[in-house]
Order: sequence, then C-alpha cells, then structure tokens
Amino acid sequence: MSRRFTAAAVATATTAALALTVPAGSVAAAPAGTTRYTVVAEDGVSAESAVAAIRAAGGTVVSRTDDVGVFEVTSDRTDFAKRATAAGELIGASEQRAIGYAPKLKRDAVERENLTQRARAAGKGGATGGQHGPKADPLDDKLWGQRMIRADRAHAAEPGDRGVTVGVLDTGLDASNPDLAPHFSRSLSRNFAPDKTDVDGPCEVASCLDPVGTDDGGHGTHVAGIIGAAANGVGLTGVAPDVTLVELKGGQDSGYFFVNPVVNALVYAGKAGLDVVNMSFYVDPWLFNCANNPADSPEAQAEQRAIIKAMNRALNFAYAHGVTLVAAMGNENDDLGSPRNDVTSPDYGGTPYERPIDNKTCLNLPTEGPHVIAVSSLGPSGKKSDFSNYGTEQTEVAAPGGWFRDGFGTPSFRTNANMILSSYPKKVLQEEGTVDADGNVVPGNEDLVYKDCPAQGECGYYTYLQGTSMASPHAAGVAALIVSKFGRRDHRTGGLTLAPDLVENQLYRTAAEHACPTPRLQQYRDEGRDETFDAYCAGGTNFNGFYGYGIVDAYAAVTTPLHPGARP
Repeated sequence: MSRRFTAAAVATATTAALALTVPAGSVAAAPAGTTRYTVVAEDGVSAESAVAAIRAAGGTVVSRTDDVGVFEVTSDRTDFAKRATAAGELIGASEQRAIGYAPKLKRDAVERENLTQRARAAGKGGATGGQHGPKADPLDDKLWGQRMIRADRAHAAEPGDRGVTVGVLDTGLDASNPDLAPHFSRSLSRNFAPDKTDVDGPCEVASCLDPVGTDDGGHGTHVAGIIGAAANGVGLTGVAPDVTLVELKGGQDSGYFFVNPVVNALVYAGKAGLDVVNMSFYVDPWLFNCANNPADSPEAQAEQRAIIKAMNRALNFAYAHGVTLVAAMGNENDDLGSPRNDVTSPDYGGTPYERPIDNKTCLNLPTEGPHVIAVSSLGPSGKKSDFSNYGTEQTEVAAPGGWFRDGFGTPSFRTNANMILSSYPKKVLQEEGTVDADGNVVPGNEDLVYKDCPAQGECGYYTYLQGTSMASPHAAGVAALIVSKFGRRDHRTGGLTLAPDLVENQLYRTAAEHACPTPRLQQYRDEGRDETFDAYCAGGTNFNGFYGYGIVDAYAAVTTPLHPGARP
C-alpha cells in the first residue's frame, strides 16, 4: 500500500491519553455536561495557533502533544465539532461517541486458538527439541523460536547491553515476574492509556491510570518476555536477555489501541532516547484507515485521515530521534498489497460494516506506516502461519510467531508446543481459570501454563500464545542485539545508540533467505482451513511476500560486521 498521505484531519475518538505535557496521574474525567474530543492541527500550524483556534471554537485543551499537533479537548458546546471544522487552523474535532453495541474484550482469537480447538499432548519429535547452545533457564528447551533464529547461539557473542532500551508499546508489563524484574526500568516506563470503563471494566485505582509495572491484559508481558526475559536460572530466556525493558502502556487492558495513547507513547520514546519500540497491534477502531473510502461517512473519512496523519507524524518523530520501529503484520491471513473487504470496522464507536479496501489509499497502522519493520509469522516447520498477513509491499522479515496447526501428520500437530511460550501475569491466568487462587496451575493445564519459582521472591508464570504479535518481538529482540553489539555511546542517555537505518539494514542483510514454497499457492486444507486462507507467495529467494528478506538470524546479526553502505 502507498505510505504517502498529505491530508490532515480529526483524530479518532479515544480516551484522553496522558499527554507528555501533563504530569502522571493528572488525567481526570470531563466535567458533567461536557464532551471530550480529539483534535488534529493542520500541517504547518503552530501549537499555539491551534490552541487559540480550539478556544475560539469553544473548547478547552486538557492535554496536548505539540510535536505532532494532537490535542485532547473538552467542550460544553453542542456545535463545537462544526465550529472546529470551520477553523482554518484545524481540520475538525472527533467526538468520543457512545458505543452503539456492547463491546467484547478485544482478545485476538488467533492468539488463543488452542483454547477453542482441542490440543493434543505433545509427543516425541514435537517443537521442543534441538537445543543449540547451553540451556540457561529451566524452560529454554521449549523455545523452538529462539533456536530457529539462533538466539541461543548469539548470546555467547552478544547477550545484550543494559544501555540499550527497548520499549514495549502494549497493554502493560508485569514487572513482578522474576524474568522481567531484573532489567525493567521503572523510571523510564510510562502509562499513556487510562482505563476506559466501557471496555476495561471498573478502574483498579482512583485515577484509572494503572501504575507502571502492571499488566491487566497479559499481552504486553508476553511480548516483553520474548524480547528480554533474563537469563537468570528462572523460567526462560529472551532474545536479548541483558537489555533494558521499558513499559509504554498505549493499549487498553481489553486489548484496544487508540491513536492518542499510541501517538504519545511514540513521541515519548523519541524524547526519552529509547533504541527500539515493538508494536504488536493495529490502531483501533479501523483495521484499515482509508483517506476517502466512499463506503464511509464524511465524519468517518475525516477520522481515518487524522489517524493516518497523527500516526505518520509520530512514527517519523520517533525514527528521527533514533528509535528503530518494529511491528506485527497482523493475523487476518490477508495479502496487505491486495486486501480483502474489511468487515470488522469500526470495532469501537459504532457497528461494523463491509468496506472495500483500496490498496492505494488505505493503510493498516502502524504496520504500513513510515520506517516500520513489518514482521510475518512462521510455525516451527518454517512455513508461514496460516493466520499471518503477508505481501511483497509490506513484509520486511519473518520470525517465529507460532502455529498451533503446524506439523500435520506428526505427533506435534495441534499441540501447544507449536506456539510461543513466554511470561504472563498470574492475575490474568487466574482470571482465565488456568491458575487457582493459591497460585497453582489448575490440573489439566500442565502443558499450557508453567510456574517457576526462584529461591526467594515472586514466582514466574508462563503460557503459550501465537500470532504475528509474537513474531514481531523476536525481530525487535534481534534489533536490540544489533544496537548492543554495534552501538555507540549516546550522550543524551549515557547508554548506547545506533541509527535506525543501520539497524534495519543489518537486520535485513543477515536474515536467512528463504524461498517461496512449491507450489507458490500455499493451501491449508490438511490443517482444516478453507480457501479463504489460501496465500500466494510472490517474489524470489532473496525477497518475497512470505519471508521478506528472510528469517531474522540473531547469531548472524551480531557476528557479521556492520557495513553501513551495504544493502540486502
């Protein structure tokens, strides 16, 4: 899809994010009788001019991110949106609308497919064999993904550096896990997404702003473990076990990711000097943001143009400030260069309806945003996971994301071991019913959930998920190892830094090339999938729509000399 858009417009209806100019914990509900809006300034308009226009239209700015021209506004005027749209400095205002239907928790059904499909007990020859290097932690023999990308071998050459910071832009991070606690930076971590009671349930704290180091969704904790679980004799080892993990909570507990928290998190990442940010999500409520889709109302078109503008500004800002950006391709089993109709949007704020998707004017964000390394998902066999999005216009690299249905005709078929094991919050596992009130794994879940306890302190909990959300952090971890190996001292932070284009180039150059399957049309009938899952792999061995430049290779990435001028 085209990545160039020039239109600026009103941002999507979202909860008020913790803006960079607002002290932590100060987010408050709008006064009774007022409505909250998100406003995006026109290109070239100064922040102060935009604020003046907002005030003239009858609005009060409650938070602002001047670097990208995004403002959270309240107003008691029923005509505020109309007045803001008429202002030359603004495109308009988007009201935080009441939802027209009862939302479900936005859990990705793909990631927990094993809970809805009958899993078999893993037999010999499953996905757990083949340890390359010494087993550092008790569960490392289950990490087939680490071995696929040779992370276990890479650790002898480069385990990561504490001066390298990786932002986990997700639902949170459970810092009580003994694998995450040692290298978690509480001082750098931020929460940009206060709870929304309509989708997240009652707030756990009075401010509705969960403290950093917690994760009521679980997704972010799983991603964090893949990237940087410590090699400390407990649980399992991450791709980059010695880097510093930073929580950037931009997602709701329920799994929604709205534009304002995400934008604020990206701008903060740039200002704080983070080295890598992982983004395993798409920005709600639109699966594809289209500039002028005729199936959408004028208000919906404006909303999507604003998401495009705000996200592009934020991604460009982070990249310009030294952040390497890595994102999941998505789990819709779709060719993003020739997408099917979207029948799932909007998933918040209205009832979904069918929309044709024009490849030239519609974007899946952040995956198709500027400077983003998009990652497709593989199963233990190396085949593209049936759910993974793909396409020559978007896929930069591939990485292990799990595939529950991999291994047809072998004992590993439909086993949890085909998925990705990583850290997970005890609280969420208890809510899901796999861990009891005493913290013990409920009988019958022993091959799904693992508990490992150090001699002193909190026990760690681990479970299997699958998805491009799990593939992306494998690539982000390799990116962090590249910065650790080749980075220079950062005068801003005292840590290490490496230009994102150099990180990207090294990631691509050292990826293990993988040809398209034969035949090129990959079908999944044996795995129980119909023709809607058929996927055609275009391209050659050195680059194609399933694998991009290849499967990320941590060992090659840290043992191959850095050549700034070389291209893959």
